Amino acid sequence: MEEAILLLGGNLGNRELVLAQAMEKIEEYIGEITAHSSIYESEPWGFEDKNQFLNQAIKVNTQLNPQQLLDKLLEIEQSLGRVRTGKLSARTIDLDILFYGNQKITTETLTIPHPRISERLFTLLPLAETMGNSQLPVLKNTAQELIQVCQDRSKIHIWNYKDNL
Repeated sequence: MEEAILLLGGNLGNRELVLAQAMEKIEEYIGEITAHSSIYESEPWGFEDKNQFLNQAIKVNTQLNPQQLLDKLLEIEQSLGRVRTGKLSARTIDLDILFYGNQKITTETLTIPHPRISERLFTLLPLAETMGNSQLPVLKNTAQELIQVCQDRSKIHIWNYKDNL
């Protein structure tokens, strides 16, 4: 059994419902979710779009190896309407592996830890909430330390569904 830390996000359709459906499918096909952050709303990163993203970090215990985990996440994305265009764009759901235990992995299809963790507030803020003051695997920093030096100035806040009715 290994602990994986994932980031869920999307900006198309019923964003909160799609996140909830992704978490259900992760529990069903990948393993038990042991912790999750609040849901954060942020502007698109790396491209322009009128729709804001919702993002959430989760910890999951899995028996899948890293490649199996990636393959299952891609299946879940597709089942939830994700269409891959090969570039940064609007999407119903994006499921990224941030960490897989303490492993560092670089293959043609997979890089762990995720290579852009330290560049994105929409990743670091939910990660900080999920990980607390623990050092991040492999990186040996806390998420809070990475937030302090992150150059991303995107607008991001905890999303409250009731405020958005």
